[in-house]
Amino acid sequence: MCTEQELLDFMRETAYKPMTYQELEKHFGIDNAGDFKSFLRLLTEMEQEGRVHRTRSERYGVPERMNLLRGRIQSHPKGFAFLIPDDKAHPDLYIHANDMKGTMNGDIVLARVSAKNENGKLEGEIVRIVSRAVTQVVGVFENHESFGIVVPDDKRIHKEIFIRREHFKGAVTGQKVVANIVTYPEGRTAAEGEIIEVLGHKDDPGVDILSIIRKHGLPESFPGDVMAEAEAAPDTITEDEIVKQGRRDLRNKTIVTIDGEDAKDLDDAVNVERLENGNYLLGVHIADVSYYVREKSKLDEEAYNRGCSVYLVDRVIPMLPHRLSNGICSLNPQVDRLTMSCEMEFEPGTMKRVRYDVFTSVIRTTERMTYTNVRKILQGEDSGVTERYAPHVDTFKTMEELALGLREMRMRRGAIDFEFQESKVIVDAQGKPIDIVKRERSIAEQIIEEFMLAANETVAEHFHWLKVPFLYRIHEEPSNEKLMTFMQFASNFGYTVRGGKGNTVHPRALQGLLEEIQGTKEETVLSTMMLRSMKQAKYDAESLGHFGLAADYYSHFTSPIRRYPDLVIHRVIREVLENGGTLPESRYDSLNARMPDIASQSSDRERTAVEAERDTAKLKKAEYMLDKIGEEYVGIISGVTSFGMFVELENTVEGLIRLSDLTDDFYNFHEQHMALIGERTSKIYRLGDEVKVRVARVNMNEHTIDFEMVDMLPRSAGRSFDVRGGGFGGGGGRGGDRKRKKLNAAGRWVGIGGDGGGRGDGGRGDRDGRRGKGGKGRGKQGGKDSGGRGGVQSGDAGKAGHEDRGRKQRGGGSDGREAIQNVAPTEPEVRVAEGAVPATGGGKRKRRKSGGDGGNAQVAVTVEAAVLQASTPKSAGKRSGGGAPARSNDAGPNASRSGGSSFGSGIWSNGATKPTTSRRAGPNKVDMWGLPRSGNYKSSDDGTDEGMANYAKRKGRGGRDGNGGGRNGDAGKRQAARPLVKTEAAQPPVEEKKAKKRKKPKNTATSNEQNPPQQ
Repeated sequence: MCTEQELLDFMRETAYKPMTYQELEKHFGIDNAGDFKSFLRLLTEMEQEGRVHRTRSERYGVPERMNLLRGRIQSHPKGFAFLIPDDKAHPDLYIHANDMKGTMNGDIVLARVSAKNENGKLEGEIVRIVSRAVTQVVGVFENHESFGIVVPDDKRIHKEIFIRREHFKGAVTGQKVVANIVTYPEGRTAAEGEIIEVLGHKDDPGVDILSIIRKHGLPESFPGDVMAEAEAAPDTITEDEIVKQGRRDLRNKTIVTIDGEDAKDLDDAVNVERLENGNYLLGVHIADVSYYVREKSKLDEEAYNRGCSVYLVDRVIPMLPHRLSNGICSLNPQVDRLTMSCEMEFEPGTMKRVRYDVFTSVIRTTERMTYTNVRKILQGEDSGVTERYAPHVDTFKTMEELALGLREMRMRRGAIDFEFQESKVIVDAQGKPIDIVKRERSIAEQIIEEFMLAANETVAEHFHWLKVPFLYRIHEEPSNEKLMTFMQFASNFGYTVRGGKGNTVHPRALQGLLEEIQGTKEETVLSTMMLRSMKQAKYDAESLGHFGLAADYYSHFTSPIRRYPDLVIHRVIREVLENGGTLPESRYDSLNARMPDIASQSSDRERTAVEAERDTAKLKKAEYMLDKIGEEYVGIISGVTSFGMFVELENTVEGLIRLSDLTDDFYNFHEQHMALIGERTSKIYRLGDEVKVRVARVNMNEHTIDFEMVDMLPRSAGRSFDVRGGGFGGGGGRGGDRKRKKLNAAGRWVGIGGDGGGRGDGGRGDRDGRRGKGGKGRGKQGGKDSGGRGGVQSGDAGKAGHEDRGRKQRGGGSDGREAIQNVAPTEPEVRVAEGAVPATGGGKRKRRKSGGDGGNAQVAVTVEAAVLQASTPKSAGKRSGGGAPARSNDAGPNASRSGGSSFGSGIWSNGATKPTTSRRAGPNKVDMWGLPRSGNYKSSDDGTDEGMANYAKRKGRGGRDGNGGGRNGDAGKRQAARPLVKTEAAQPPVEEKKAKKRKKPKNTATSNEQNPPQQ
């Protein structure tokens, strides 16, 4: 009978070709029925686990020899996923959303490499799902009478869960439920499930945290058999136990615990002495949890499944029952406790470790110190606290000296020390957040941190050289691609990562960069990007070193109450000490086979715990900002993406400013510089910039916060230029006065003041104010229904045509009338704008005597101007492009080609006031529908050539010689008009005459004065 390992080794041989089970049976010489059944059972189990693959021809082989990869799916909320192969040397495989084949996050699958993209990344497709990771889904229930659906809280599950009516279990719409998946999704078919638990309405207190607990599969309570074992643990330690186990007695030493004020599971204690030779003696003593949690017990199985303790915002989900974690295993003051100790001797100055010892012990802690009190003692903040702990003040000062020396030695070695601000959300008894406070990293925290690091490195190195099965904490080197990306990003700020050889960089070079940027504006930016370029630390059965700590050997030895790998390490240490520094061969093999599985399980549970802690913090931060909507804060840009930028406030709350909310310009995302750059203003937003934001929205379903920039102007409001004689944007004239915006009665932004037409929102005037061209109509102002806004003579801001309440305006506007009314008459005048219809008004269109001016220019018509107007021949008139035909009294030197039917007034280039008269009223007729026509409306049946031009002007088209009126009224383009009554087929063909090209006069101003432009 062959074993699993023998079968795998045989299939991995180079000469192996896939065989049937009969051929494998013959090869291994299986000749009796019992062995044959066992062999088939083994083969089936290996196939189900994905360790071997069966082809369509019923032949077996290992996946890696058949162009297949076995690994775990890591889904993304956008639909795609990555396959994390079991083979660590193989790169990750990108899986397109169309190739997922119903897989869900965490599933173990077999995939095939299908292509390599342009970036050299591997792409693949799912071949077979080996095992499912998601069996339950937490979400919001929706009742659709005959059926229901559960919308998952986990956005990596992209489809709703279908629930039959008989499986509602009393759930109603809006409640958070837990659904058990009965049928998994396949193709377009959604997953089907049944409700097994109703948590409560999504807005009820406590349901939010409870749903996160269920979402991540965190257990709330311990099974009965586990609690029974915990209750059987003793409350005290007897002297017989100490003597029998041969523990070293350290109860006469000054040993203290230093933890947070609210900590109850005290699993580490320290002591420091100054030896006669001047060296430091550091003792780190860890609770011996492995003495009470025996291997393969119910307590051990539960601890393995949980992996670690989870610290949520309002509660702790412990790895071990409180009977142990807060009782016999907690190093409470003035009581005897069993411990695992590591003593180390260091030389002062160099901090070289000259001696160490690892052994079992019994201790009695002297004081239960807190980080706050130790900090107050060392920094002299509170004389009362110093007096209370007077016997230990010198000990704490010695601890400070040793800790700072160890830190300096670590920095010289090249360890990377990130300074990120952490926070804690304070909640009341009902779970409502009331404050967010920053976590301090004072000298007290640094003391414990340095002492624990020293013990972890010492233990890891010792057992590495003993060559026994062990668990290590590893941090692999960052990939060359990510490292080069970060180095290029840092170079954009003027920084260079020194010390790099080829494609590798020593951590000392990265720490040097962190020291160089300390205190600068870009410190947070570069620190964040450096951290993102690195890999995640994890557990492994091999010692591969720790890149971030620049340590060759590192393990987790100091927290067996809350981390399962530490508990496993303690068991190995005990067995090695009891067996004289080695392990029996049988025990060596069993531990060696189990360590990779423990490392993988512990890493997975740690990631789950971190995600749950982040989710609850994100939830409570969003809830905390719920009543802060509208308040303004100063923040730092912490992330820049193609859809916006993230801003972090001083209290560590992070929100998103969406790209659509940056209304002062159109911004492009520059990935290399991680910046948003404005197209028109060239304004730049990049990581680390300080901005002033306002809380705009809080989404409690997504737990997200949206910010908006304070004093952010709309895109149209910012278009003003200090130039003269016609311009761009909101009435700003090129050569005119500075324009500004105001809201009219219709709620639209309009330009007021200054000279000159504008393009789009007021025509375009020549720089010297001679001629204005009608601009393109945009939107509903000057668009297809209004004939555009045209320029007027002498750079006048001709604001033509607003569509308002179903009425199509032409020319003028209320500003022209207001301007005339505000002029004090000093000479005989012709009042021409009294009948102008305000652009902001509504109702029936009125007949107007004259078009008003679009700006605030003075528009009084003098007697001299009237005489000059009368002397102008009618044949000199020129039609405006998008409005009624211009007559002789509207034409003159430098006459405007208005795209928006703009009968504005202005000042001629020779200084004379532009003449303006009333519009001629046409005959009152009825149209083809029997409705009365207005006087200025003519069609092709009227027998004039003005009919089609007027029709084009009413519809916002370009007119016969229209320049820019309406949707298609670009300057210089001629728009064909259609008759209203007769169809196109009924009209006789008209022979089009090619327009003669006029020569442009050399002296435009003089020529136009003497010979006005002809039609």
